[in-house]
Amino acid sequence: MVEANNAKFWRAVPAPCVGYVWAYMSWGQYGRDVGSAADQIAAYASQAPAAGDGLDAWVLDIDDTCLSNLPYYQAKQFGAYDPAAFKAWASRGTCPGIPAMVTLFWALKAGGFRVFLLSGRDEEALGAPTAANLAAAGFAGYDRLILRSAAYRGQSSVVFKSAERRRLVEEGYRIRGNVGDQWSDLQGDCAGDRVFKVPNPMYFVP
Repeated sequence: MVEANNAKFWRAVPAPCVGYVWAYMSWGQYGRDVGSAADQIAAYASQAPAAGDGLDAWVLDIDDTCLSNLPYYQAKQFGAYDPAAFKAWASRGTCPGIPAMVTLFWALKAGGFRVFLLSGRDEEALGAPTAANLAAAGFAGYDRLILRSAAYRGQSSVVFKSAERRRLVEEGYRIRGNVGDQWSDLQGDCAGDRVFKVPNPMYFVP
């Protein structure tokens, strides 16, 4: 119900559910489900190829779409979000890449698409470690890393990401696809021709 956004206003995985979430995320099913999503995305992209003018684009979220925060949430027993603790974790730049998404990233690049990475991470605090982390995890050669600037602090994810996607469209890009682990990654203006959600039962970002 959380994954479908039917159970709202929750701050942490309920204690009776922690074991289920742990098993799903850690014992293989999560990886298989992300792999299935990546296969669907790749199949769609191959059927709607880039035009060759350098303006066909895909937008990918970062946290738990490209980079995994599973080690952090496991250590927290999937507890309530702690901004300071998460900032410290992300600052280390050691989030592992999600293998299926690394493969997808390179498939999109090989297909001639421009790839933009769009994240609600704070640009000032986490810009440098995020760029280094992406490179170490296999995401090299993306077209632009877009993080939350001071102008969007306090704004919802939908407002921030809509504005940044709109900016890309105004620059002439055609957003052919948009991938994220949160519904808020995929809602709002200029969402793209197709949106694809990867699973994440660990938390919900409005």
